[in-house]
Amino acid sequence: MLKGKQRAYLRSIANTLKPTTQIGKEGVTENFLSQLDDMLRSREIVKVTILETAGLETKETANFVCEALRAEFVQAIGSKFTVYKRNMENPKIVFPGHEMAKSKKKDDKLTKKGKPTKRAVR
Repeated sequence: MLKGKQRAYLRSIANTLKPTTQIGKEGVTENFLSQLDDMLRSREIVKVTILETAGLETKETANFVCEALRAEFVQAIGSKFTVYKRNMENPKIVFPGHEMAKSKKKDDKLTKKGKPTKRAVR
């Protein structure tokens, strides 16, 4: 389950993405789901366009796809929606604040150049 700030971060990434795949008049097929799952494994975030000939509602379709692939819904705008699924083996997207945690003691303070202050050297 995504938190609000994580979803906002993914929306900022999705803002620059172009739609990678589309749903046509055949609707959501097994072949489409398989292809989208492969894309999510390699990219983690995918934008999908629903063509007018499909006659599908964007949010309903997005929720169905997310449920089928165990992915997270990011956003829907017009006839486009964005889906996210974390790759457990090789994650590509690192959320702000989730970088590798550095072990610091309370007294360990660093200067701007990354060197310990006199107080921390004691």
